[in-house]
Parts: sequence; structure tokens; C-alpha cells
Amino acid sequence: MPSIAAARSSPMPMVNGDVSSPHKRRLRSNSASFDDPVCNTPAKSCSSLKSKSPRRSVNDSPNRSRSNVETGVSLLKLKNSPRKKLLDSILDKPIWNPTDSEQLSVVKEALHVSTAPTMIVCREDEQKRIVEFCKQCVEQEKAGSLYICGCPGTGKSLSMENVKGCLAGWAKETGGQLPDILAINCTSFSNTSEIFNKILEKSKPNKKVNGRSTALKQLQQMYSQKQQSADTKMMLVIADELDYLITKDRVVLHDLFMLTTLPFSKVILIGIANAIDLADRFLPKLQSLNCKPAVVSFRAYSMDQIIMILKQRLMALPYTVFQPQALELCARKVAATSGDMRKALGICRGAIEMLETELRESTCTSTLTSMVRVDHMAIALSRAYKSPIVDTIQSLPQHQQIVLCSVVKLFRKGKKDTTIGELNKFYIDICKSTLIPPVGIMELSCMCRVLGDQGILKLGQSRDDKLRRVTLQVDEADISFALQGIRFFRNCLQ
Repeated sequence: MPSIAAARSSPMPMVNGDVSSPHKRRLRSNSASFDDPVCNTPAKSCSSLKSKSPRRSVNDSPNRSRSNVETGVSLLKLKNSPRKKLLDSILDKPIWNPTDSEQLSVVKEALHVSTAPTMIVCREDEQKRIVEFCKQCVEQEKAGSLYICGCPGTGKSLSMENVKGCLAGWAKETGGQLPDILAINCTSFSNTSEIFNKILEKSKPNKKVNGRSTALKQLQQMYSQKQQSADTKMMLVIADELDYLITKDRVVLHDLFMLTTLPFSKVILIGIANAIDLADRFLPKLQSLNCKPAVVSFRAYSMDQIIMILKQRLMALPYTVFQPQALELCARKVAATSGDMRKALGICRGAIEMLETELRESTCTSTLTSMVRVDHMAIALSRAYKSPIVDTIQSLPQHQQIVLCSVVKLFRKGKKDTTIGELNKFYIDICKSTLIPPVGIMELSCMCRVLGDQGILKLGQSRDDKLRRVTLQVDEADISFALQGIRFFRNCLQ
């Protein structure tokens, strides 16, 4: 036993602060020299092989190759999501200079609603259905009608531009005849019946409307007689803002769809409208007239889709403009409210203006080159979505804000509700991580009741306070948006 004690107490040789035997030290130095062809003689410079976390190994040296960076990131087992791709794009590109007027104008133009993207993403299925519908009508030389509905800013009109290009490419490949395309915005008419004048001018350019007959009657006569219809090509009519044609008598809308039911009609009608219930209101009537159009619905964009579209627009720029967290905040809020991509683009441009204002008012030259940060995006969002609940959350005491932060973190794990006891654990963890003294569970229960009185939380009934169910009554995005301006909460919510 004494010999064992002596063996334990004997000092071991130290190598760079690590305890190891001479045999291990020799093996370590030999393996280093064999594995690394650059370092082949001095064992001292090669023996420092401390274990590092994947994050440190990625970021410790600015001269690491891109392959080493990708290896380190792969060790983190990150999902191949739009958020990860945004982070990769920041690693690949330099940060822009917002004081450069040329760069500023290029960025704003890329994010402008009127700027058509180089590629339309997230609407492939809808476009495929529309193209297949048009191909079928052209191949069979048969008239038909299609109704496209969806909320504003969901890519309906933009997708139609891509559809026209797909049809042109298909006609060129197959040698088929491309139909005449008439794109109409119904809001441009002073009188809704003018749409029939446009269709007649496109189908028969030399034919004029005489005083004895209207354009609608001439179209009906033409598509009711085989001889007159044989001289005309197939025509694709794209009527955008179709709900503008809904008048008191609704006869114009019905007559327009009825053109596709005439025996020798050559009209392929695609109507686009924001009103989702327009089909429900008018399809029964049209169905009774043997004129039921096919329906394609454009759903609101999700958060990941908005991030993907923003990334696609910014991809062509040779520099990084936004922090990934800023774009995610914008996408999360827009997706939670309307899913309107036009709104998201406007908010991003507003965040750039916030950065411009900060640079003009800044006296420190060290911050003249920077990205659009989360706080810039939060200000732009607050101007776009001024909500009373956001003001309420921002005016709450700090501990009540921590409670809401804990609720959001819990619900992001897939929970729809929780208990005060489970919420207390998350609340204590956040307080400990920031060195803020937590309150007791009785005080926490009182804070939950106060938040319930303000309509932010909903508390269930139970004899034991720890078992009372807690449900969120407001949008999670409103809480994230209200607290993103404070760095402490921003770090907690990431």
C-alpha cells in the first residue's frame, strides 16, 4: 500500500500544461510529425494539440481556409435551412459600405417592389399548374378559365410573368403556335365593360366597334360561328385585379367568363384577384351557367420562404448588407401578420434608412461601415406595425419581460401551453445566466396573473399554483419584436 501511495504522489512530467508519460509524449510527437508534412522536425511546435470546441476551431484563426471553416461548421450539425445559408453568405462576402452612394442605390433597387427578381422561388407548384392548364387548352384548341386567388403580396402577378416566359419556351421547343397574350389590369378601366373592347382589338385588330353593336356582342357572335372563329388564333387573357369588375349587377364578370363557354371560343381566361372568397361567392352562379373555372390558391408566405426570397434578391450583390438575425426578425413578423412579400421588402428598405440616419448623426468614424442590424430592423418594423400590444410589452417591468421571454423559449420547443412550475425553471435559468436575482414562485404566479389581466397570458384553474396552465394570448412574433431592441433579450431569444 505505501508503494501505491508513493506512486500516486510522484510528480508526472508536464507537457504544455498537460500531464503525460514519456511514452505518451513520444507517441504524440511522432504522430504529429508523421501526420503533418509541414511540421517534420521540431516536436515542441507540433505537440500542442489541445482539444478545442468546433466553434473555437472555426473562429480562432482568420487565415483558415474555407474548407476548414466548412469542416468546423459541419461538426455543429446545423440544419440546411435558409438561416444557415444566410450565415454562409455572410462568411463569403465582405460587409458593404453604406456611405457609398452607388452601393446604397444598388441595394435599394434590389429590394424595390418594381424590381423583378432574376428567379421566382417558392411558387414552383402554382406556376406548374398554371402552365399545364394553358398547355392543355392550346394543344386541344379548347377555351377554358382559371381563377387565381390569394392575399396581396403572395406572388400572383409576378408568377404570371414567368408563366408567359415558360409558354414561349414551350412553343419554341415543340414548334407549336404560341397564343396571343393580352395582359390587362382591370383597375385601369373607367368603365368595366371596356375589357371587351380590349379583347376585340386583340383578336381582330382591324375590326372596329360600330354604334349598332357592342364589343361584347361582336365577340359573342364571332365565337358562336365556326367560320368567323376559324380565322382567329387562340388568345390568353390575363385579367389582373379581377375583383374590380364586381359591380352591383355583376353582369360584366359573368359575361367575361361566359366567353369561354361559347362553342367556337378561342379564349383562355386567367383571372387574378386578392379576394379569396370571390370563388365561393361566384362559382355557384358560374357553375349553374356551365362555366366553372379551375382555381389555384396562392397561400401567404411563411417565414422560411420570406428569408429565401430576400436572400435570392441579395445574392447578386457582392457584399453583405443585413445581419441574418435582422432578416429573420423581419421574416418572422411579416409571416405572422400577413405573409405579404411586398411588405417585407418595404420594411427592409426602411431598415436601411434607419442605418443611413444613424450614420449621419454619428460622430464616431469607426462605425461608418456596418451591416443593417437587428435594432435597425426593429425600428422599421415598429413603424410598419405599430401595435398597442408591442407598446404594452415594452413598458412592462423587467421581470415580467423575462417571464414573457421564458414563455417564448418554451413555446419554440413545440409546446402550446405550460405550467407555472415549468415556466419557473426557464425563468430561473434566464435570471442566473444574466446574474439577475430571481423572484420566488409566488411572486412569479402574481406576475402571470398581472400579465393575464393585460390580455397577454391566460391562466388555467388549479388548487396548486405550480400546476396552473399558462397559455399565450398574443402572437409570439409580437413579443420577440417588442424585446429585440434590448440586447439582453435579443441574446436570450436567439
